[in-house]
Amino acid sequence: MPDLPNRPRYAARLNAFKVGLPGRPTLADMVGRAATVAGLDAADLNYPDHFADHAPDAARALLARHGMALNGLAMRYYTHPGYRLGAFTNPDPSTRRAAIDETKRGIDALLAMGGRLMTLWLGQDGVDYSFQGDYGRMWDDTIAAIAEVADHAPGVDIALEYKPNEPRAYALMPDIGSTLLAIAEAGRANLGVTLDFAHVLYADELPAHAAALVARRSRLLGVHLNDGYGKRDDGLMVGSVHPVQTVELFVALERMGYDGVLYFDTFPDHGGADPCAEAAANIVMAERLRAVAARLVGDPALAAAIAAQDAPAGLRIVADALYGVR
Repeated sequence: MPDLPNRPRYAARLNAFKVGLPGRPTLADMVGRAATVAGLDAADLNYPDHFADHAPDAARALLARHGMALNGLAMRYYTHPGYRLGAFTNPDPSTRRAAIDETKRGIDALLAMGGRLMTLWLGQDGVDYSFQGDYGRMWDDTIAAIAEVADHAPGVDIALEYKPNEPRAYALMPDIGSTLLAIAEAGRANLGVTLDFAHVLYADELPAHAAALVARRSRLLGVHLNDGYGKRDDGLMVGSVHPVQTVELFVALERMGYDGVLYFDTFPDHGGADPCAEAAANIVMAERLRAVAARLVGDPALAAAIAAQDAPAGLRIVADALYGVR
């Protein structure tokens, strides 16, 4: 296997490690179980739910005890029932203020742990029906909230993770174009994008293309690896449905010099799979597909095929790299 430049750490969705545990698993239970997976050496924590049993300093010590690095925190707004109608887009100014202030507290917790990356997934910000929302006002409120959150700690990177829908039927920021527009309008240097492979697929986008657009207009701050059939957020194992598109994304990441964490946002809990076995399989598949990508990055024949948009020649080269020369 060739050397893999910019080798990232691997992290996995901690809530997946609740599967099979009795009672109400704590953060300590989830981290302890995740740490048993060889190669899984980083973690993202959700705020505020993962801090129900651990203060930031205790959570930091817990990760260190298990040899895991903190990648960052991700905001979760479902703890407040009022957020069902929106967090940054809520029509009630007091609820909107509560969401902004909760995000700032999350950033403070992140700083207390020594972290520098906060991910915002605004899945509750959108509409379910036509004539339900004032789109202009909702957009303005979102941009103002993002700017205020970014200004709270300019040394912290704020990553926007887009998704076409769920839980709202239509998200205000459903694709890479609207996400890059939001970042441009907010105008803060510490903003960037987290790409989730399955979200990108069912936004009708190609992951490598989305990454290329991020490189042109913003910064790629996070990559969530998974797979799916492009109809919803399936959270399937890496490369299980779209191995060629996964390799193409890895080629794009190598060319961009991305050296951040690769985070497995997969859902073993949906089918009752062993989360440790699933995480280990994700690592194996990611390593193999990254090795293929490393061979393709500098391949002059592939570069020539791409330059000519010669799909048959390109497919033969990729097939040889993926499946072996016949």
